Order: sequence, then C-alpha cells, then structure tokens
Amino acid sequence: MNSNKFLAIVAALAALSTTTAPAAEQNQPPKGFTALFNGKDLKGWRGGGTFDHRKLLAMTPEARAEQIKKWTAADQKGSLLEASTKQSGKAHWYVEGDDLVNDGFGAYATTEKDYGDFELLLEYKTVAKADSGIYLRGVPQVQIWDYTEEAKFKLGANKGSGGLWNNSAGAAGKDPLVLADKPFGEWNRFRITMIGEKVTIYLNEKLVVDNAKLENFYDRKVSVPEKGPIQLQTHGGEIRWRNVFVREIKNGGK
Repeated sequence: MNSNKFLAIVAALAALSTTTAPAAEQNQPPKGFTALFNGKDLKGWRGGGTFDHRKLLAMTPEARAEQIKKWTAADQKGSLLEASTKQSGKAHWYVEGDDLVNDGFGAYATTEKDYGDFELLLEYKTVAKADSGIYLRGVPQVQIWDYTEEAKFKLGANKGSGGLWNNSAGAAGKDPLVLADKPFGEWNRFRITMIGEKVTIYLNEKLVVDNAKLENFYDRKVSVPEKGPIQLQTHGGEIRWRNVFVREIKNGGK
C-alpha cells in the first residue's frame, strides 16, 4: 500500500471516530448535565399527552394521580411501559441496545420532574413520513418530521425540523432558519435552551431558532408555565432517542 492510500485510510477512520461515539459512551451525561434516559429503562418517566400542565397541577392529588395512571398504565390500546401493539408486537416504548425506541403510538414519554429554565441535549433518528416533536414545559413543540421532497407534509415540512411549530403563523421561531436535518438512517442532535419563555435551538450544530418566544398553545394570551415536564411525542412513525441530557439553569444564568 502506498503512503497516500495509507494516509487517506487514517484520515477516514479519524473522521469516523469523531462522529460516532463508542457504545460504552452512549447515554453518559457531559459535565453539568443529568441523563434523563439511563440507557436501561424508563425510570424517571411517566405517560402524558397534549394536555395543559396547569390543569394537571390544578387537580386534586387523587385526580392527578389517576390521570397520570391512565396515561402510563397498560391497557388494550397500549401504554408507555408494558402493553404490546399490533404494529410491532412490542411495547410502544422499549429499550433496544443504547436506544429508547417508540413505534409511533401510545402515550408521550413525559418526565416525572418539572423543569423551569434548562438546556436540553438529545439525539434522535427517525424514518420517512414520521412526525414527532419535543414538548417544552408540557407545551408543543419543537417539531420533528420528514423534510424530503418525496414524502413531505404540505405544512412547511420541507423547511426542516427544529422550528416551534405551534407558534402562530409568521411568528418568530415557527419555521427553522435553515434546513439542518440529516438523511434518514443518521442521528440528529438537538441543543435546546429555554430561559423564561424564550427558546434557542441548534440542530446538528446549526442555529434553527434564535431566542424566540414559545407561545402557549393552550392559551396564547398568557405565557408558558414557569415549570413543566419535557415530553417526547409519539405521532405515527418510529423514532429512536439517545443521549437525552438536561442541565437546569438557575436565575436565568448560564
């Protein structure tokens, strides 16, 4: 082998090592962050849906516990943890290797803990025609969907993922600033910062939302809740999640 070919192989291996972390390193939080997904099970998560978190908090403790039980417990329609589905024969949510997998159905994976200001890191990989999202403090949503010309939704999906989709038409943040999605089969990486009602989002290291207000989907006349859960939406297409980390931000600081 000549020296040029040898150097080319070394360069290719070096590039691969910087983009794909070894399996042993997956789901291990960076300094200052806490892992929301432990790589083993759904400890720390409950079921949830598109539901005004303020109304949940306003319930009596007994009614609130019953509502959460309905979202989380197994039933004939499938559930967060146990019930099998006609689509896959597995639970809607299950762990496979280092990945937290959802088949596109069932309740939303919802953190048991509520968060105020935070920085959220996560990676996802999805499939063609998929539609999903990330709810911030229980409010929809950072959009994830199929951006391709062949199968795109006629709702601006061709602009890419990462926008605050449920903001009003024309509002800042509704559409991503750039198309940053990777091809299907590759992992995408979000870095989401929320301070007060303002959200900044990087998708695959590209700025897609720049300090835009997240409108309160449930009542646009008022601000989003000061605290609420982080939710991973289910919406008809398989999606995989890993390296889900959060860093709480105190007093609007860094």
